[in-house]
Amino acid sequence: MKILVTGSSGTIGTRLCEKLMENGHEVKGFDWKPNKWQPAVQKITTQIDLRDLEKLKTVGKVPADILVHLAANARVYDLVEQPELARDNMLTVFNALEYARLNGIKRFVFASSRETYGNSGATRYSEDMVRVEHCESAYTASKIAGEALVESYKRCYGIDTVILRFSNVYGMYDDSDRVVPLFIRRARKNEALTIFGKDKSLDFTYIDDTVAGIMLILEKFDQAKNDTYNIAFGKAATIVELAELLKKLLNSSSTLEIKPSRTGEVTNYTADITKAASKIGFAPKIPFEEGVRKAVEWYKKAI
Repeated sequence: MKILVTGSSGTIGTRLCEKLMENGHEVKGFDWKPNKWQPAVQKITTQIDLRDLEKLKTVGKVPADILVHLAANARVYDLVEQPELARDNMLTVFNALEYARLNGIKRFVFASSRETYGNSGATRYSEDMVRVEHCESAYTASKIAGEALVESYKRCYGIDTVILRFSNVYGMYDDSDRVVPLFIRRARKNEALTIFGKDKSLDFTYIDDTVAGIMLILEKFDQAKNDTYNIAFGKAATIVELAELLKKLLNSSSTLEIKPSRTGEVTNYTADITKAASKIGFAPKIPFEEGVRKAVEWYKKAI
């Protein structure tokens, strides 16, 4: 297939482009940043500000069977502190959809988030449980708005769509202050690990499982289309468990500092992945402890 990936310099985008190219697909990427991880992905990436539709139009038509929209400001608390970053997210999904409409790309995959479920108190979240009244942050609002735009382009312009809700993707190609790379950096220096919420538990998904889910969607698009899927491991771990595991793996003397949960963040999330399993055969393979070990080994070599 010919596949266009926005956010091709990001964590998921880099790994997805790698895997797609390994499997013989023709891949092109859009991102406003160069890819600092993989020269092969940088070579197929056009640097373009996806917030600027007029600039995007100047790129011209990139032949594509499908557009995978991953580009976003993805740090939830950053958008609590700087809500204007949520506007960027809404602009980029709108512009990506417009690019698809104007260039005859009739299949569109949108990367949404488990943040859309909010804090309703459920023990496990299925795809039908998103409610606007559970919107915890501007980041959440940007993803719910993105999903609504995707739905509208499906109805108005005949674009077949898939919405994927990811959860805490980790493992490689990320030197941000997301919790896994941040804790690895700090634990290696024996610095304190700050945990916002003693009982906070989230569904950590190793990056190769996330990418495998996207690739299944691309391969089985016709049977998956016009629906929404949770792509996660299906089991939660606490942030305290993550910190303790990293201390053990890195032989670190870091202390744990427990603070109250922060405004705007989901505090407990476990994905129900039944639909993805039944519709596309999604079966994540890397459990939490194995994934964290793999992540530690990658970061030791790469950073």
